[in-house]
Amino acid sequence: MHLLRSRHVLLAASWASAAHAKHNTSKPHDFDALQYVNPLIGTINGGHAFAGATLPFGMAKSVADVNSADNKQGGFASDDSDITGFSHMHDSGTGGGASLGNFPIFPQSGCPGDSINNCKFTKIDRASQRIYGSVEARPGYFAISLNTSIHTEMTVTNHTSLYRFRFPDNQTSNATYPNQTSAALPLSPLFLVDLTDLPDSRINGSIAVDPTTGRITGNGTFQPSFGVGSYNAYFCADFSGATIRDTGVWMNNRAGSEPKHLSVTADGVNNPPLPAGAWTQFHAPTSKNEIFVRVGLSFISEAKACQNAELEIPDFGFKKTLAAADDAWRSKLSVVKIDAGGISDDIQTVFWSGMYKSMMSPQDYTGENMLWESDEPYYDSYYCIFGTLSEVFTHFLPLQILELRPE
Repeated sequence: MHLLRSRHVLLAASWASAAHAKHNTSKPHDFDALQYVNPLIGTINGGHAFAGATLPFGMAKSVADVNSADNKQGGFASDDSDITGFSHMHDSGTGGGASLGNFPIFPQSGCPGDSINNCKFTKIDRASQRIYGSVEARPGYFAISLNTSIHTEMTVTNHTSLYRFRFPDNQTSNATYPNQTSAALPLSPLFLVDLTDLPDSRINGSIAVDPTTGRITGNGTFQPSFGVGSYNAYFCADFSGATIRDTGVWMNNRAGSEPKHLSVTADGVNNPPLPAGAWTQFHAPTSKNEIFVRVGLSFISEAKACQNAELEIPDFGFKKTLAAADDAWRSKLSVVKIDAGGISDDIQTVFWSGMYKSMMSPQDYTGENMLWESDEPYYDSYYCIFGTLSEVFTHFLPLQILELRPE
């Protein structure tokens, strides 16, 4: 098994510092460990750490995905690779091949010539450069700007991702893609959903868009990077902030308003599988040039994915959802008290970031057991190092161990 470099370094630092941990701290009562967490540690040079928005052991893990063949296992990498979309489930710190990254969404301010088939749909064609210095990552939150003039923020609940896309202030947008000059076009945002995952492992899938609400639902059968077999995943994407202009499906770089649903199966010829998905296009946003996208996730069904989204984020409240994520991380890290007198901020950042990253996996899939119906605690992932992390859980999170191993 290929053990990650960043997790070894961070856990070693955590244990070295934890040896001096005390039940009572000399820090003020308002000490906030989150100020010392840097999710970007381990996101370069083979660290493969997840940098995006998640709850402790959360199933939903949202981040910008890169097209780097060697550094996309965690979705995002702090290098110069391009961004191909924003997906909602990831692992962290894995070697080998990537897993998850299912059903990425990708926004465009409009289509050149105001023609749907001039938008970019495939991973290769839509890949966009990041604006350097625009990345912001903290527990429960990730943000980035692309050279398409779109700024993207994201936060999560346990089974649902919430995105806030901010488009240019004026009524035109400059869209720049490789091999294409910048061109002004009417602001008419288009969002696509791609029936793919990070390793392009899709075996089959289906997708549909509701022309009235713009809701996009779908499913796919994918392969994990470790082990044999396959798994089914489901999603439910809703939008808020603008009126619908048109909807449809796409395959390769061809799109149309009819039909409103599409199914794809492995044909034994195309490898990677033929790109396909659905899209919803809007008139200019009604407020602050912002559109919110809520993506519910499930391993059970599309209906369960929609239910998760509606229960967890009923009103698209970004600030409220982010505040709840802050509280969840603050509560989880508060079980650790240290006397940091004389310890530099850099060392404290290594320590608290290590504690934070030890709570990425396994994911809390309670209620999402794909083998049998159960409401018992269920934690799993396609890459788990239980032997490495069990001592961390036992020492700092004994109640979590009772959930993981109820016997």
